[in-house]
Amino acid sequence: MNKAMLHKIWAFIRNKFFLTLAIFIVWLIVFDQHNLIDRYKSRRHLNKLKEDTSYYINKIQQDRQSIELLETDKENLEKFAREQYLMKAPDEDVYIIVKD
Repeated sequence: MNKAMLHKIWAFIRNKFFLTLAIFIVWLIVFDQHNLIDRYKSRRHLNKLKEDTSYYINKIQQDRQSIELLETDKENLEKFAREQYLMKAPDEDVYIIVKD
C-alpha cells in the first residue's frame, strides 16, 4: 500500500463519526445489559430447552401408551413385573444373567 492510501484509511478511522459508531458497536457486543454475547448464550439455552421439551413430550406419550397397555392386559402386566422388578411365582427360580 502506498502512503496516500494509508493516510486515507487513517483519516477515516480517526473520524469522530466512525469512532462513535465503533464504540457503540463494541458497547452493544460486550458491555450492554442485553449484549449480543449473552443473547447468543440465551438462544442456545432456549434451543436446548425446546429439544428437552420435545424429548419429554415423546417420553410421556410412550409412558401413557405403556400404562394403558399394562392396565388393559394382565399378561403384559405380569411380563412387565417379571422383567422390571424381577418378580416370580412362588414355585419358580429366577436367574439373572449379566452380559459384560
